[in-house]
Amino acid sequence: MSKLVIGLTGGIGSGKTTVTNYFAELGVDIIDADIIAREVVAINSPALKAIAQHFGDDYIQADGQLNRALLRSRIFSNNDDKLWLNNLLHPLIRSHLIEQTNKAKSPYCILVAPLLIENNLLPLVNQVLVVDVNESTQLERTMQRDGTSLQEVKAILASQTNRTKRLSVADDVINNDTTNLAEVKKMVISLDKKYLALTKMV
Repeated sequence: MSKLVIGLTGGIGSGKTTVTNYFAELGVDIIDADIIAREVVAINSPALKAIAQHFGDDYIQADGQLNRALLRSRIFSNNDDKLWLNNLLHPLIRSHLIEQTNKAKSPYCILVAPLLIENNLLPLVNQVLVVDVNESTQLERTMQRDGTSLQEVKAILASQTNRTKRLSVADDVINNDTTNLAEVKKMVISLDKKYLALTKMV
């Protein structure tokens, strides 16, 4: 891999978007796994047709888009369905991620993936940057942002890699428990300098 790829990850509500936006302001190309995951199930895509065939037409909304809420509740309660969906989508998402990192124009790029560890995407990156917060901050922020119940947020947290494991693979950590955005920005600028120096060694 000739280009330096930084894998940015963190649990739900950790503030990955804030950190990512600061890198983007510095001119760093961002490849977002969540955006790619939406693109592979776009209207009339082969993956969306396969989902409709497997789960039924109820999973497609009147406007032709995937009914995400219905699908999410189905796979949360059924492991076989989750496995089937993952086997369909993960290879597609992975190939798009590789394609986009190869096309990146900035000296290094950021691959943002909430499930970087869970979806075995670590081989695609050179360094791992974890945006870390404590669990109470995650719960509070996610409930505020998404209007979800405490029970729902806890279920999402339980489905993600635990904090200890995430931190164990980190090369760098941004602690985002702070509400001081200037402090977070300063950390990003410092990491940008580090990554630019690393590009000369890749």
